[in-house]
Amino acid sequence: MNLKLLLLLIVSFAVPQLLFADFIFRNGKNMEISFPGGEEDVVQTAVDIFSKDFSAVFNANLLKGSNAQIIVGTLGNHSLAEKLIDQASLEKLKIHSEGYALWVEKDKMYILGSDKRGTAYGILELSRRIGVSPWEWWADAAIARKNSLSFKNGFQLLEHPSVAYRGIFINDEDFGLMPWSSRTFEPSKIKGQIGPKTHAQIFELLLRLRANAFWPAMHEVSVAFFQTPGNREMADKYGIVVGSSHCEPMMRSANTEWKIDGKGNYDYVNNRENVLRFWETRVKELTNSDNIYTLGIRGVHDGKMQGANTLKEQFDAITSIIKDQRIMISENLNPDLTKVPQVFIPYKEVLDVYKMGLKVPDDVTLMWTDDNYGYIRHFPTEAERNRKGGNGIYYHISYWGRPHDYLWLSTNHPAQIYTQMKLAYDKGAKDMWILNVGDIKPGEYLTELFLDMAWNIDSIEDNKKGLDQHLKTWLTREFGQPYAADLLAVMNEYYRLAYIRKPEFMGNTRTEETDPKFKEVTDLPWSEQEIKNRIADYDKISEKVVQLSKAIPADKQNAWFELIEYPVRGAAELNRKLLYAQLARHGRANWSQSEAAYDAIEKLTTKYTTLANGKWKNMMDFKPRNLAVFQKLPQVKSATPLKTFQAPFATFNGNEFVKFEGTKPVSHGLGHQSGAVSIKKGDHAVYEFNSLAKDSIRVEVALAPNLPVEGKLIRFEIKIDDQAPKIVDYHTSDRNEEWKINVLTNQAKRMIITRLDNKQRNHSITIKALDENVVLDQIKIYNL
Repeated sequence: MNLKLLLLLIVSFAVPQLLFADFIFRNGKNMEISFPGGEEDVVQTAVDIFSKDFSAVFNANLLKGSNAQIIVGTLGNHSLAEKLIDQASLEKLKIHSEGYALWVEKDKMYILGSDKRGTAYGILELSRRIGVSPWEWWADAAIARKNSLSFKNGFQLLEHPSVAYRGIFINDEDFGLMPWSSRTFEPSKIKGQIGPKTHAQIFELLLRLRANAFWPAMHEVSVAFFQTPGNREMADKYGIVVGSSHCEPMMRSANTEWKIDGKGNYDYVNNRENVLRFWETRVKELTNSDNIYTLGIRGVHDGKMQGANTLKEQFDAITSIIKDQRIMISENLNPDLTKVPQVFIPYKEVLDVYKMGLKVPDDVTLMWTDDNYGYIRHFPTEAERNRKGGNGIYYHISYWGRPHDYLWLSTNHPAQIYTQMKLAYDKGAKDMWILNVGDIKPGEYLTELFLDMAWNIDSIEDNKKGLDQHLKTWLTREFGQPYAADLLAVMNEYYRLAYIRKPEFMGNTRTEETDPKFKEVTDLPWSEQEIKNRIADYDKISEKVVQLSKAIPADKQNAWFELIEYPVRGAAELNRKLLYAQLARHGRANWSQSEAAYDAIEKLTTKYTTLANGKWKNMMDFKPRNLAVFQKLPQVKSATPLKTFQAPFATFNGNEFVKFEGTKPVSHGLGHQSGAVSIKKGDHAVYEFNSLAKDSIRVEVALAPNLPVEGKLIRFEIKIDDQAPKIVDYHTSDRNEEWKINVLTNQAKRMIITRLDNKQRNHSITIKALDENVVLDQIKIYNL
């Protein structure tokens, strides 16, 4: 009896293990998927995308069938997945929009979404897991074959987004996306049309990146999104929530549509009925679509509203406008206004109106902006954080305007994006994040970083190590582990050098300025040694990229060129062109070196536009707006001498403190030498140095030019030895000269002149943060 009982026990434990192996994808083996009827279009769209990926990876087909190994469902659709999910996961899903649970049980995989988009993200998580890059089409990222991939029984994943609406804004599309779409990818007889085939690719990318929101291109050169047949339907198919920018209320691109559908002037004050009719026509068209309605008004194209000149007149007009727009929404879309997403964007003069006490309805999201150069202008106050509609951020990695455009290469520092957006999130901006990506290319990595944060704000460890790991993981996915470490060093240096000064800013020119001295390329305030050091730094990473390109596998060469080689070598050559020209103007270099760099950029761009049998023809313009900085340079002599370099006798990066009080300052990799640190309010860091013979010194403190978080000031306290501390404020006024210099150099500088006690050899400098957002980059000490 005992032996029989023992055998019975052994069999009872062994049989489940034999019956239920791991869930396994296998090369050449078809797989079935099932989901109940009544699922929304985006779910079928996600299945179609994953089916394509599955075939590419495993050389097999994903079939719909009753004997399915993958069971999909959405809450409320009575799916088998919903019946089998554990209670704890079910309760979590119920309280989170766009979440999903993915688990393996008894050799079957289940995916359950909290809503239609959650289900779609769950399905496309499988694409990520089998190794397909979100950039498989947009950056020609190669899809690797696999023999098998297994998920153990008991595997569980439950995710939901940190930010409610997450997406991108196609902007300044004149030089890339519009000509590429209308002439190359989706040729149209209608000039400037960006059609549904193009938008299908954009929306697939957004789904793969777990985004849900989109602001369409809106420049005058482009046909408006809703004026092109098929665009709206494509957004519905992919489950994308279409919104519009700060100057496009009620889903209308006034810049292009008013001259077609408007009557009279776009002037609410003096032409109210026609303006309201213009808006309401669009609202009625979109009855069954997912949209975010921008409230308020500005001019036809990013200008001041018409018909109201003073702030008081603008205040009264916008108050009336919002009331009319809300009535329109309630009458045409939903009497319950809280069910229709709405946003108000206090930008430029509208911010001044808001600050006058404008009453924005509590259910409307307030969306704050950066200063176009990555520094957020306003963080939600406690009262704004408590609003039902919440807060959002509109952020730039591409910009057309003063003091200078950056439309060619995407060089915003990842640590700047991270620190600014993390602070915004912590301050309550959790409801809408929109990134101005220009033409999408070449901003691929920064776009993914931004949207990864929006999906899971805690996915990146809050320090340099975490940011390095995110970038390294991305590089590993795209090019493989053997190259990731070298590439991480290259890309960190690429972003560091551009943080000192973006390639587009290297001509010392400015755009949209009246002063003629900014129209032509002139010397930067750098010495010969500084110029040669920068050339050498760029040469080093450019040569490394050329070396690595020989080892990159053939199937990854297109992605390599688009994501790494073109931006790194392009930035290097533009710097070489302008810096050798500066030396040549002083007889310190040959003009041929500058001209060779220009020719190199031209050749690199030609290669870009002929990649993949011309897939990207018309996408990459290395002379956006034909600005002087991009041209061959006139061979002239300089009438003024090169700057003489004055070396400080001591230099400290922010992370070179010897001690601190409070929370240890955090390094994220920002700074001219990647050594900047964030110092929390009330904490301080101490730096020590030995003085030379002279007793008078000049201390130069350089900080990231962040903007105030609360109030109007951003301050630090500096104390030298036992001297009385000095309080220093470094906030800037909107678009003044100091702000322009700050954003062009990514430093705000303050000078302190003092005398030291000659009897004391060892000295200290203590920097204390008096406000939030203080990021100390460098301290330099000069003898006087």
